[in-house]
Amino acid sequence: MSDFQNLLLSTSGNILNITINRESKLNALNQATMLELRQVIQSIYEDTDIRGVILTGAGEKAFVAGADISEFTDLNEMNARKFSEDGQEIFDLIENCHTPIIAVVNGFALGGGSELAMACHMRVATEDAKFGQPEVNLGIIPGYGGTQRLTQLIGKGRAFEFTMTAEMIDARTALAWGLVNHVAETKDKAIEIATSILSKIASKAPIAIELAVECINAVFKHDENGYQTEANAFAKCCGTEDFKEGAAAFLEKRAPEFKGH
Repeated sequence: MSDFQNLLLSTSGNILNITINRESKLNALNQATMLELRQVIQSIYEDTDIRGVILTGAGEKAFVAGADISEFTDLNEMNARKFSEDGQEIFDLIENCHTPIIAVVNGFALGGGSELAMACHMRVATEDAKFGQPEVNLGIIPGYGGTQRLTQLIGKGRAFEFTMTAEMIDARTALAWGLVNHVAETKDKAIEIATSILSKIASKAPIAIELAVECINAVFKHDENGYQTEANAFAKCCGTEDFKEGAAAFLEKRAPEFKGH
């Protein structure tokens, strides 16, 4: 992968670690960072060696404290739609990625940061994490898919309150609401939990994991029959060598060796 100005990349086995590296700006998402995110996520689609991704923010204060507001000053009704749609497209790439992506949320996850975390397949938060959608304080609303994913994750009533009051919630509240999967005492522990989850997933059949992502996301696509998507995916799985291996391993009482075909 290319060198990036605003992202740090490292690998541990078959897990890719992506760190948003703008600590002095509380890792705020400027357009340069968004373009780099697009590039690295697109590369994951083509890299079968990567079996899981951890996305986090540099330092201890913030995962991502929001979008870079300095880039908002020139927005108007004519150009803001494309600004929003471009961000949504990048976050859709994350949501629909066949490789599971876990956000490790340390510190503030506000505005675009909360939206970025919600675009990931799962979220592990530190005890000091704070979530919020404060856009109404600026006279705007979330624009990177926040109103949609927030409602999917925590329900309509809470999404209304969370978005319209702009109040922050802590990690334990986020856990109770279903916004995060786990809460850990420290960032290192959160990364350990995320790594453990991804390691378990990496031991499963790659095609089945990819199709599970597709089917679960289909629940929220109103123009798609999720049950038919599931039936089609189930049939596709049954035509793979991995299915034959999985069934044989079960009957032979041994661990399967999946090859991804």
